Amino acid sequence: MSLVTLLPFIVLIGAMFLMTRSAKKKQQAAAQMRDDMQPGTGVRTIGGMYATVKEIQDDTVLLEVAPGVHAVYAKNAIGAVLDDAEYNRIVHGDDELETDGTVVPDDASSLTGEHADDDVAKIDLGKKAEDDTAAKDSEVKDAKADGEGDAK
Repeated sequence: MSLVTLLPFIVLIGAMFLMTRSAKKKQQAAAQMRDDMQPGTGVRTIGGMYATVKEIQDDTVLLEVAPGVHAVYAKNAIGAVLDDAEYNRIVHGDDELETDGTVVPDDASSLTGEHADDDVAKIDLGKKAEDDTAAKDSEVKDAKADGEGDAK
């Protein structure tokens, strides 16, 4: 057999090795995250439920899903362990976003120091009166009658 016939098989085996290695690293990171859980931390399950860890067993976790409501979950059902700030922001609605005090304006006119309302006249975007349109229609008809219409 020549090297050219073995090359596709070698590439296929290499790709499979790289894919399984990546998946194995992700599984190890998830297992490490679950092992780092401690009672009192906030978690999100793979189903999207947010809860607080109360007790940790070998393969199960006791979660408090609401005040006084406890449920037992498998450790594998924990999708993410959240830090306290993120958990409080999501569950309790705490809006403690760190800002540096800058305010972003709604439009660019406030950046120039000029007010757009002073310089620009108000434009009426409503429908025009019927007599205005009738007057324009009669002017167009007169222009066409004079031979100045669309003829070129």
